[in-house]
Amino acid sequence: MRALEPEVVDAVWAAVEPLLPGPGVDEHPLGCHRPRVPDRVCFEGILIRLVTGCAWVDVERLLSNRVSDTTLRDRRDEWIAAGVFEGLAAEAIAGDDRIVGLDLSECAVDASVHQAPTGGEGTGPSPVDRAKRGWKWSRFTDRHGIPVGWTIAAANRNDCILLAPTLDDAAQRGLLTDCETLHLDRGYDNGVVRRLVTELGIDLVCSKVRKAGTAAAKKARAPRHALADRTHQQLAVELRAAAPQHRPVRHPPTGSAGPRDRAAPHRQTHRLAQPMDPMRRLSAQPLNPSRPGRARGSSSGGRRPSP
Repeated sequence: MRALEPEVVDAVWAAVEPLLPGPGVDEHPLGCHRPRVPDRVCFEGILIRLVTGCAWVDVERLLSNRVSDTTLRDRRDEWIAAGVFEGLAAEAIAGDDRIVGLDLSECAVDASVHQAPTGGEGTGPSPVDRAKRGWKWSRFTDRHGIPVGWTIAAANRNDCILLAPTLDDAAQRGLLTDCETLHLDRGYDNGVVRRLVTELGIDLVCSKVRKAGTAAAKKARAPRHALADRTHQQLAVELRAAAPQHRPVRHPPTGSAGPRDRAAPHRQTHRLAQPMDPMRRLSAQPLNPSRPGRARGSSSGGRRPSP
């Protein structure tokens, strides 16, 4: 993978290292505890976790047991509390602005629902995936679809509720003042959203439903919020390819298998699975349906067939 090549790791580490907090004061009275694992080793472990999506225990094995999975999780929480990843995101946005250039004249906000197989804090029942656990991403993108503000909530939260915190996240980076026009889909078209955007001094454009086959529908260009959809799709594909597939492990029953342990197919499925051969179905039926134990003409009062 390109993200795990040495030159890429060294370049990212050069941006992360100045943001890391100090090791702290040694609180042990005798100073006889184990030495602190270097930050570079923990950074490589967190990077492997983000790129491959494997478990923390697997990361420990890939790093030849130089750091434990518990230490990796503790160091991750320590860096989150210190704002390391927020600083890294700001550095990435600033670098993109220097190299490519952000165009905030026309921006877009859109939300998307994603799966969370293991659940966890902040997830909720997904309204589009049979109430499975999931979360919702809301992103603020520039004219070219580059995300510059975002927020995460449970999957059952409404998109309109996430609009305000998404705009606040972009405002904290000082990028909301340059926004002139905000493009949203028709799900955001209500009085609360229009009042919020008007107070910020931004022009609002909500996509409208056009009748199929009309000239307006054929000549209309793709709305700007479609760029936010494309950003969601690209990130979702990358995370889906990297995340492990969580499937329940079925163990065979111990001891003798009882009636409840055997797989009982559904009656309708079992009937449809039989071959539909009319001759076989007729030959399987008894000759005399009224008296299945005897053949036709075998009764004492019946007439025998002629030779």
